[in-house]
Amino acid sequence: MPRFENPIEYLFAGEAAVSFGFAGRKLQKTIQALSEYDADVMANRRKRDESVRQSLVMDAADAFWSYVVQREQFGLLDSEYIAAEYAVPQDVKLAMGPKLTGQ
Repeated sequence: MPRFENPIEYLFAGEAAVSFGFAGRKLQKTIQALSEYDADVMANRRKRDESVRQSLVMDAADAFWSYVVQREQFGLLDSEYIAAEYAVPQDVKLAMGPKLTGQ
């Protein structure tokens, strides 16, 4: 257990943990949405729309990037572990990065 010299460090650690948890849930949610979309297309429950799929990939790529960056702040540097743990598709890994807005 870490030892904090200043009581406010407990607050910072708590906020970091909450943010880290949120980022993990967001990654999980975006990967699930992409997976469900692909499953629906494969099962002919939905017509393939490349722009919809690309949007889902970019959402997941942004969430993956955010989660990896937060892990790195904690000194956890293995993004391949995260990719395997969350079953991040290859196209999401290749697109990994912050979402560009306003384009």
